[in-house]
Amino acid sequence: MAIHHALSGELIDVRPLKSNLRQEITKALFKSDHLEVFRMVLLADKVMPEHQVRGEVTIQCIEGCVRITAEGITQLMYGGDLICLAGGVPHALKAIEDSSILVTILLHST
Repeated sequence: MAIHHALSGELIDVRPLKSNLRQEITKALFKSDHLEVFRMVLLADKVMPEHQVRGEVTIQCIEGCVRITAEGITQLMYGGDLICLAGGVPHALKAIEDSSILVTILLHST
């Protein structure tokens, strides 16, 4: 079964999942040749180990609390917080609470 990605002009619901958060999974929302957007669901204590992506990235906490380490700094992100990272910057995440995060990555064509 093909994964549905939103089409140009299609509305995408990124509101907090609230009581449904624990039943959801990480889902791709939009992907083109140059941009990828997905909602990541991280349950409490789940870790996204240090990694990096080639393109610039934004990470927005929609709900919950996530600890992010990037650029040698560790900080807590809460619902409504956004961080922007340059391409190639190593970063890691750990959910302090059940959380959902909106991730946007600028993809580079080769």
